[in-house]
Amino acid sequence: MDLPVDEWKSYLFQKWSLLPKSIQITISAAETLNDIFLHSSSLLQSEDEMFLKRLSRGYLVEKDPNAPLFYREEGNKKFQEKDYMGATVLYSKGVSHSRPTTEDISLCYANRSAALFHLGQYETCLKDIIRAQMHGYPERLQPKMMLRKAECLVTLGRLQEASQTISDLESNFTAKSTLAASQFQILQRTLCRLKTKVQKKENFTETFPAALTKAFEDVDLREENEQISNASSSVSLCTDPLKGRYLVATKDILPGELLVKEDAFVSVLNPREMPPLHYGLESKWDTRVTNEDLYCHRCLKHTLATVPCDGCSYAKYCSQECMQQAWDLYHSIECSLGGLLLTLGVFCHIALRSTLLARFEDVNRVIRKLCGEISNKDICLPESKNLLQKLSYDLGEESEKNGRTFEPPIPGCDGNGKYEHNYNAVFNLLPHIENHSPEHKFLCALSVSALCRQLEAASLQTLNTSLKSSQPKAPMSPALCQDLHIWGVAMLRHMLQLQCNAQAITIIQQTGSKENIITNSRQVRLATGIFPVVSLLNHSCSPNTSVSFMSTVATIRASEQIAKGQEILHCYGPHESRMGVAERQQKLRSQYFFECNCPACQNEQHRTTTAPRWEAFCCNRCKALIQGDDVLSCSNSSCTEVVNRDHLESRLRGLQQHVGMAQKLLRNGKLEQAIELLLGCQRDAESFLSAEHSVVGEIEDELAQAYAALGDWQKSAAHLQKSLQVVEIRHGPSSVEMGHELFKLAQIFFNGFAIPEALNTIQKAEKVLLVHYGPWNDEIQELQKMRSCLLDLPPIPVGPSI
Repeated sequence: MDLPVDEWKSYLFQKWSLLPKSIQITISAAETLNDIFLHSSSLLQSEDEMFLKRLSRGYLVEKDPNAPLFYREEGNKKFQEKDYMGATVLYSKGVSHSRPTTEDISLCYANRSAALFHLGQYETCLKDIIRAQMHGYPERLQPKMMLRKAECLVTLGRLQEASQTISDLESNFTAKSTLAASQFQILQRTLCRLKTKVQKKENFTETFPAALTKAFEDVDLREENEQISNASSSVSLCTDPLKGRYLVATKDILPGELLVKEDAFVSVLNPREMPPLHYGLESKWDTRVTNEDLYCHRCLKHTLATVPCDGCSYAKYCSQECMQQAWDLYHSIECSLGGLLLTLGVFCHIALRSTLLARFEDVNRVIRKLCGEISNKDICLPESKNLLQKLSYDLGEESEKNGRTFEPPIPGCDGNGKYEHNYNAVFNLLPHIENHSPEHKFLCALSVSALCRQLEAASLQTLNTSLKSSQPKAPMSPALCQDLHIWGVAMLRHMLQLQCNAQAITIIQQTGSKENIITNSRQVRLATGIFPVVSLLNHSCSPNTSVSFMSTVATIRASEQIAKGQEILHCYGPHESRMGVAERQQKLRSQYFFECNCPACQNEQHRTTTAPRWEAFCCNRCKALIQGDDVLSCSNSSCTEVVNRDHLESRLRGLQQHVGMAQKLLRNGKLEQAIELLLGCQRDAESFLSAEHSVVGEIEDELAQAYAALGDWQKSAAHLQKSLQVVEIRHGPSSVEMGHELFKLAQIFFNGFAIPEALNTIQKAEKVLLVHYGPWNDEIQELQKMRSCLLDLPPIPVGPSI
């Protein structure tokens, strides 16, 4: 996903292995990005490009004129089944494959508006009605759609517009007299019903997603930092020869305080896996729902009614405005390269998009910097040397003119020492040339080289072809055409940077059936982005901050009290509550090229071989913990129990299989069978797992789900409270995992009308989640609704004492 598809990787690694040893040594010994790019790209042959093109064709990103009818019919089936969400997505797929101003696209928009109406998405329904009309929706089908429009307007309280719509309908049919008397009577009855509905209509309150977006825009940093853009004044930027740039607290910071709020400099939605290449409609036109269908490809906002690119079927947006912004910034160049970019992976796509966005800053400054790197080795192209002479001034010269002497700024900062959210900051993220393997650098360089050749071909085609499409063509910027070699080096730099500096943009997605009374959720990677300020934070396996995302905006909050002068630390993935020290160290070495010496790692390295309690086995006789390597012995000195580790791990695998079977029974609604199997798993776990083992917590959580589905709130709460104990031991009482689990417990108490317990748990869950997410998190909003509902209930009468 991040790197190119496996077939292209295998192909290039094979090519590398067959290179003469002398060429391998030359590339391996290359010290600059320019040398790596020049030596590697010269080896790209036409047969390599043909193989890459064949792989790219596996992605169906062009518009297929036969697809809209297929998706519309599939959507109609879902609509008849009253699966309006499924119908909406399928109609959207039809929209994506339709050409502008065709009957296909107008029919797909109109059908989608009907599904959205049934989902209660009235504002979005109206937008789709307008889109259907704009693209030439057939006049013979207009009446039904216009009645839907009037219904939406009435529901939204826009009475004057609704009345005008009905009046226009009446006038139109009276003038044309094409409507049968019975149909006209139906129209009149509908009008009367709508007018009656208007009289009863209360003031309409704004829908939650819109209100949430508006409110989130108001959640800003209390006092912005003068030294670091998008950061709080509570932090300061420092540098150290060993650990590089880092942030420290300038004052005591409380849990939950917002430290960084930064929009991604660039982000790319993570694509689905490539479907297998088979023949037949079902495989050719994918009906599966993926994040590509539900999130805007520019701003990452969740949307049911996507607006497609006019030129390809892949890129989709939340609005016409987002589509136009994407087109102007980068998609005008990316559009024809869709299949290639999906084949080359997210990192290559981000590398291209970063250089395209650089054109909108001081492009001459950017090219000067790139040329400067190349000219240091006297390998700069003639055009680039001229450009370098023309743009000769630098920060040092500027400071001399002002009569001041500056120390070299921290990398990424401007002449005034400010770290801005811009391309200069992105460019100065370390590519770690010396740490990447020669094979990896060869893979990245040839992938970028292949992309550059396609860019060159696309630019020539754009310049030599008349403008036939309705989509405005944006020829490639002269700066990008003129110095494609320079931009190729820049893209290689970014691709190598991303292994250490890419940030996964995640969302909390609900799992399981919508009918589930208890909400299960998991963190899902939605996109990958570059955040120059967030990248300043160093890693700790036990961090003092928490990161969350709203669209493309990352927020960093203090997850605990941070003292003045203490470093602000972020977890890069390997966390002490999720994996042991050896695994963490290995992952950090292989991906980030450093040895972690955080307190969590130091403390664990000095411990005995005892596993953490959430992974520990217990003695079958006395229930004390057992420890050891291949052979484990009881920690109770009076017990002589000894057991082989392989035997215990085999039992654990068997237990996990049974838990998986129980989960499947739960999903299929076979609750009694699931409970019986889970209770058996519970008894088995007690005989050899510690009480805080993660699998014990998983079993208790599943039992809570099952009893909740049966309406046995008391048993459900009892099991979930046992699961909470495991979560607290593993992740800590103030962890985000604890917050999610408390939220589930609040739901159980709320549904069981255990009012004091519910209010108490709501308060605890809210306190934890506020620290990690701030006030506009979905779960916090739900907790507040539950509290309001409980407080509005009449007091329960107390009967006479017996």
